[in-house]
Amino acid sequence: MECPPMDEADFVPLSALQHYAYCPRQCALIHLEQIWEENSHTAEGRLMHERAHSGESTARGQVRLVTDLPLRSASLGVSGKADVVEFRRCGNTWQPYPVEYKKGSPHGHAEADAVQVCAQALCLEEMLSVEIPEAAIFYGSPRRRSVVPLTPDLRRKSAAIALAVHELFRNGKTPLPEERGHCAACSLQNACMPACVEKPALAAHYLESLWSEP
Repeated sequence: MECPPMDEADFVPLSALQHYAYCPRQCALIHLEQIWEENSHTAEGRLMHERAHSGESTARGQVRLVTDLPLRSASLGVSGKADVVEFRRCGNTWQPYPVEYKKGSPHGHAEADAVQVCAQALCLEEMLSVEIPEAAIFYGSPRRRSVVPLTPDLRRKSAAIALAVHELFRNGKTPLPEERGHCAACSLQNACMPACVEKPALAAHYLESLWSEP
């Protein structure tokens, strides 16, 4: 499943795929309504990405590390930058291996994070005409990597989410909130207000209480 080839001006950010996979409403609030609120989780994540996005290239034996590598895919209609791409010596060639850096643990985010790093791999495959069997996500809390096998199912899901993000951007409509277990950890909870919007009776009661105050 792929988007039809499109003009680069219509590409969507790679990060939007992770946001959409985590919560379509979060994706719309960030990318359509330009709302962003930082909390301790996002601040730590931003610092981690700033360290990863140094733009440097280093070598460690048979591995070369490139940070802040620009990525694009005409078939998916996405563009962005990879935190780190390791190029591993394989005979006379160098095999790319994308590594996405995330603050904290994979709890609640693993599926969305896998979509993001898979999309990065799909970009690299298209750009370099190679096959990439797996990628990795480095989580800051346990300080270890989680290997992400790039299975056919994950590839299809990443392509489907790219299509969904394009559709979201085209219609320009922010989805209604849906209260979930991970809402409490979202930095946009105050802007989203899932409990109030999802439960109109509570919102109506709150408004009525304002009018009834002396």
